Amino acid sequence: MTQCLSIHPTHPQARLLKQAAERIRAGAVVAYPTDSCYALGCHLGDKDAMERIRTLRGFGKDHHFTLVCRDLSELAQYAQVDTAAYRLLRAVTPGAYTFLLPATREVPRRLQHPKRRTIGIRVPDHPVAQGLLEALGEPLMSCTLLLPGEAEPPTDAATIAAALGRGVDLILDGGACGFEPTTVVDLFGEAPVVVRAGKGALAPLGLSETA
Repeated sequence: MTQCLSIHPTHPQARLLKQAAERIRAGAVVAYPTDSCYALGCHLGDKDAMERIRTLRGFGKDHHFTLVCRDLSELAQYAQVDTAAYRLLRAVTPGAYTFLLPATREVPRRLQHPKRRTIGIRVPDHPVAQGLLEALGEPLMSCTLLLPGEAEPPTDAATIAAALGRGVDLILDGGACGFEPTTVVDLFGEAPVVVRAGKGALAPLGLSETA
């Protein structure tokens, strides 16, 4: 049965975050609020939970998963970041952006793009997401909670529960959330490329949708 924890959106309760982190370590798939929209997450070392998320989202094998990190210092352990990329990331993180970067050896191969060996990296600006990462003590394997055939992600816990049923083990109900996913920027090549224009503004990046 799916458990739903009502958590304060700006001052999340530490005991609930600890409980959520313990369940994630034990194999749970969680739905949680971010600064863009609700997301799905699991432990980065949990292959079974990752495959459950892949099934829920209808992903193919070439889909980029994202490692949600607390800060840039944690990010550097999992992605290769040169000086130019670091300056760009520092200018807009935490925020509603996902960056595609070359993965380090710390990232399980199953989380990397099978051909490019890249990984999505994100540092969210949301108290619940940050609190969960702090309680977990490591990045969360994650993706936007956008279901197959739907144009927008669900914005509240009740809708998520009705749509996913037992597909998720835990919902962190932080109240109404946005419906616009992150802006995705590919930093793998010589110049940044906007893969998806989302909530994160392009102007601070010096980019446009046709970059």
